[in-house]
Amino acid sequence: MSITDAVILMAGTGSRLRGSADTIAKPLIPIADLPLISYAIDSFQRAGVTTLHAVVGPNGDELAAAVAPLLPAHIRFHPITNPNWQKQNGISLLTAAGKVRAPFFLAMGDHLFELSILEQLVAQADLSRLNLAIDRKIESIFDLDDAMKVRTEDKLIVAIGKKLETYNAIDTGIFLCPEIVFDYLRHALKDDDCSLADGVRLMAEDGKAVGIDIGEAWWQDVDTPEMLARAEEGARRLFR
Repeated sequence: MSITDAVILMAGTGSRLRGSADTIAKPLIPIADLPLISYAIDSFQRAGVTTLHAVVGPNGDELAAAVAPLLPAHIRFHPITNPNWQKQNGISLLTAAGKVRAPFFLAMGDHLFELSILEQLVAQADLSRLNLAIDRKIESIFDLDDAMKVRTEDKLIVAIGKKLETYNAIDTGIFLCPEIVFDYLRHALKDDDCSLADGVRLMAEDGKAVGIDIGEAWWQDVDTPEMLARAEEGARRLFR
C-alpha cells in the first residue's frame, strides 16, 4: 500500500514555548541542529509521501516560505491557510477537506517521531477506519497529565480524552486517515468548533477507530521548554 499524501497541522502559535523561542515558529525551533519539522519531513519522505499539505495560521506565508526549502525536490508542498486558526485542531484538519488524497497520514507540526511509527500504521491499517498510532508504554510518557489518553478493547478505540480515568494507551498524534474523517469532524462541530479528539470519539462510537500499537518506537510532542529538552536528547540519540 502506497500513501502519497500527508497533512501536518502547524496553525498554532506555540505560546507554551515562548520561554524558549520568542520569535521562532514552533516547527522551525532547532532540535539537535535541525528544525523540528525536518524530522517529520524526513520520515514522510522515507515512507513514500509525495505531497505534503501544511495547515498554517497567522504566520502562514512566512512559515511556508521557511519550510519549503527543507523539502526534497520530489515532494510537492501545499500550504493550506486556516483562517480560524484560534479554534481547535479539528478545524485545522477540516481546512484540508477536498484537497488531500485519502488515505493520508496526519501529524502535528510539533511532534518528533520515528519512521517506524508510519511503517506500523501502513502495515496494520484498516483503511475503512481511522488508524491512530498509540503508545502503550505509559510509564515512559514525559507529561502524563497533559497526554491524550486512549482506552482500547482489542484494537478498537472505545474512549479518548485527556481526563480519561481508565485508559491503556496514549495518543501519539500520528494517524492514517480515511476520507470519512472529514464527515465525522463536521458532525462533531459545536458552535463551529471541534477537536480531533471529538471526531475520533464519534468514529469510535461507530466502531470506526482503531489503535495501532507503536511498540518500542519513540516519539515526543514539544509543547513546553521541558519537552523541548527531552526532544533534543531523543533526537541526538536516535536521529544523528
